[in-house]
Amino acid sequence: MGTISGKTVVVTGASDGIGYVCAYTLAQLGAKVVLVGRNQEKCQQAAARINLDTATKNITVEVADLSILSQVRDLANRVTDAHDHIDVLLNNVGGFFRQRSQTSEGLEYTFALNHMGYFVLTDRLLPALKAAAQGRIVNVSSRAHQNGSMNFNDLQGRTRYAGWSAYCQSKLMNIMFTYEIARRLEGTNVTANCLHPGFVASKFGHNNPGLPGLIVRLSQVLMAISPYAGAQTSLHVATTPALAEVSGQYFNKSKIAASSPESLDVAAQQRLWQISEEIASRTI
Repeated sequence: MGTISGKTVVVTGASDGIGYVCAYTLAQLGAKVVLVGRNQEKCQQAAARINLDTATKNITVEVADLSILSQVRDLANRVTDAHDHIDVLLNNVGGFFRQRSQTSEGLEYTFALNHMGYFVLTDRLLPALKAAAQGRIVNVSSRAHQNGSMNFNDLQGRTRYAGWSAYCQSKLMNIMFTYEIARRLEGTNVTANCLHPGFVASKFGHNNPGLPGLIVRLSQVLMAISPYAGAQTSLHVATTPALAEVSGQYFNKSKIAASSPESLDVAAQQRLWQISEEIASRTI
C-alpha cells in the first residue's frame, strides 16, 4: 500500500462495510478522510470509532443521500468549500433493490444511487481532483456487471423491472463510465479506474424483504469474504504509487482484469455519458 499520509480522500458509503474499512485504513495511514454516508448517527459513530482507534482525528463527516442528485451537488459544494484539492475520490456506495422505487426526483433508485450518484459527484469534484498533484477516481463496480446488459430503451426499468438485472446493469454502467471519463481525462493529472471488490459479507441487499433478502444473507454467511478483505482492491487502486499513471482499467483481486465485452463498447460508453449529462442537467 502506498503513501497516502496528508492526502485528502473522499469515501462514499463509508459508515459500514468495505467503505468503513477503507476510511479506517486510510485514516490510520495518515490521510485526511471525508466520510460520506446517508445516516447522520451512523456516520458520526463510525467517525468517532475511527478517530478513537487511530488517534489521528483525520475523519470528517458529510451526510448526503447520494440517490438524490441535488444532495450530491450540495455535498460536492461543501467538500470543495472545505478542501482546496482532493487526491482520491472513492465512489463506493451502492445497493441492490428487489422492488422498483423512485427517488423524490423521479429517478429509479438503483440507477440513481449506483450510477448517477457516481456521475454527478465525480463531475462536481473534478476541478478539486485536478487541483491535486495527482488525482485518482476509484469506482467500485462488481463482477456482476458480466450479467448486465445496457437497455438504452428503458434504462430505468419503467416498462419492466427486475432487481438483479437493474443491479447488474448499474455495475456495467460504473465500468463504462470509468472507461469514458478516463478517455476524457487523458493528458491530465487525474486517473480513473474501477474494480470488483469480491463478494463481501456486509449489509448489502439486507433491505430486501422475504426470500431475496434471506438468500443474500445466507449466501454471505456461506461464501462471502470479510469487509477487510473486500476493501483491499479499493485501497490498492487508491494508494499504490505504481498505479499513478494507470487509467481506464478494471481491477479484480488487486490486478488488472478483463471486463465484459459489452463494457468495451465505446459508442455505448459515449451514449451513456450523454444520457447521464442530460439527466443531471434536467434534474439539478
